[in-house]
Amino acid sequence: MNLKKEIKFFFIKHFLTFFAYYILNLYLKTIKLRFEGKDTVKNHLKNKGRVVIAFWHQRFFGIFHFPKTFRRPICVMISQSRDGDFVANIAERMGWIPARGSSSRGGRDALKTIVDELIKNRFAAHVVDGPTGPPHIIKPGLISMAQQSGAAICPTYVFYKNGWIFNSWDRFIVPKPFSKVVIRFGPLESVPENMDPEEFEKIRLHIEQKMIEEYEKED
Repeated sequence: MNLKKEIKFFFIKHFLTFFAYYILNLYLKTIKLRFEGKDTVKNHLKNKGRVVIAFWHQRFFGIFHFPKTFRRPICVMISQSRDGDFVANIAERMGWIPARGSSSRGGRDALKTIVDELIKNRFAAHVVDGPTGPPHIIKPGLISMAQQSGAAICPTYVFYKNGWIFNSWDRFIVPKPFSKVVIRFGPLESVPENMDPEEFEKIRLHIEQKMIEEYEKED
């Protein structure tokens, strides 16, 4: 065990997290938000339906405020990495319920946590191509959690009018202060409880293609 690394992560976890949360809250207050289609999600939840918000990792910054927007906790999968520890601590302070795991580590337990939360609280969000890509490829976990919980999938699109693009695997984007962000909720997609692998893959590809096409309209 590297003592210097352990001290570093202890400092990040217990001291830097609060500072980052405070700065993030201030930063998000400068963003000018516009919602499209939010009533579709709210009405489905009001009628005792379950919803999984589906979005690209590249646009995650734009939905950090969702627990406050919907005034309810929202479960989301966050990796078990050390970077994930930092993100999970901030997310929890923002009102998210972190389910720790990913497709490469702890995914099965995290999936179960999200399904349980969906059954209980009826609302979750999922980074469909995270945590390491490939970008814009929906992984099977999205369809599985909807299938097991009876939740509808809501493809969600985040458009930045002015943002910084980082040199990461997905070209992660952060909106600039005082810029406009449009959040568009797409039509709800239902998933059958029973389906064979061919049907499963057909639904996965259908939602993936719809999300790709929706962003291409804005380019």
